[in-house]
Amino acid sequence: MHYRATTHEIEVRVKPTFLDGHSNPGEEHFVWAYEIEIVNHSDSPMQVLSRHWSITNTEGIVETVSGSGIAGKQPVIAAKERYAYQSAVPLDTPSGIMVGHYIVKTADDRLLQVDIPAFSLDSPYDVRRAH
Repeated sequence: MHYRATTHEIEVRVKPTFLDGHSNPGEEHFVWAYEIEIVNHSDSPMQVLSRHWSITNTEGIVETVSGSGIAGKQPVIAAKERYAYQSAVPLDTPSGIMVGHYIVKTADDRLLQVDIPAFSLDSPYDVRRAH
């Protein structure tokens, strides 16, 4: 499933994938990869300066992750161009949700917050039962 959000003419697309081969359900270790594509629909370049994530597991425990750049870079995305990268996230529960934002700098030195859409981290080990 793909998730999308557009803020300030910048579109963020996310596709999460459960990594069964890197997970160990018996030890409560579940891992997802996610592909992110950032599309600059504006008429001027912009640079991704930082990211902020809120990662919530099945039990409602929230972990926040903030840092400079994305995947070790602060890419400049030209007008009408796109930038893609992959990353991964582990959880101690079989499902969760991630949401976040980037801080980007425009060509005229404005700082903008660009939304990363909330996306679901689902695994086949998340068995829900009616009571």
